[in-house]
Amino acid sequence: MGETKKCKHCQTEIDKKAKVCPNCRRKQGGKAKFIILGIIVFIVIVAALNGTDDGPKKVENTDGTKQASTDKANTTTPEAEVTTFKVGETASLKDVLVTLNGVTESEGSDFNMPSDGNVFLLCEFTIENNSSKDIAVSSIMSFEAYVDDFSINQSITGLLEKGDKNQLDGSVAAGKKMNGIIAYEAPKDWKEIEINFTPDFWGKEMTFTATK
Repeated sequence: MGETKKCKHCQTEIDKKAKVCPNCRRKQGGKAKFIILGIIVFIVIVAALNGTDDGPKKVENTDGTKQASTDKANTTTPEAEVTTFKVGETASLKDVLVTLNGVTESEGSDFNMPSDGNVFLLCEFTIENNSSKDIAVSSIMSFEAYVDDFSINQSITGLLEKGDKNQLDGSVAAGKKMNGIIAYEAPKDWKEIEINFTPDFWGKEMTFTATK
């Protein structure tokens, strides 16, 4: 017998090249397989932790002032993904910019008034499509709202008070913009409205808030 080694199971001296112990009949080796598996798992974990950041970011306001960004390439320490935006702040994701321009109260008109003790809230958004594909926006499918944590529905009668503004529905071609109104009805003493936007082209919910 040439060079020998001990069986990893029964410790019998066997030929170094033996794949099966002649004493206990058990296979030798296998350590390399676990090492390779461990390396693969490590690579997958690292790739997951350092993958492409698809999270939303704040960009310049409509007045040109800078907003904080969650772009990891521009920060020294990782930041939590930004998901809540105030009036005037612009959310950017996948080359699509969305801004809640403002929330306007309306008590209606002579023949179109909200319920007693309520007001219409006209929420104006601007959506800018800088991507290479057309996108569809549905005020019914993509938006849900809460006033002071209570769920509210969109108000069709409230939309009658939008003046010359458009309703926020339709298609936005690549390189184009959309501006429009979503209307809600809320108590006159409301304090905060929260509007959640989950468009198909993002796949992530964005929250816009406004206070009275």
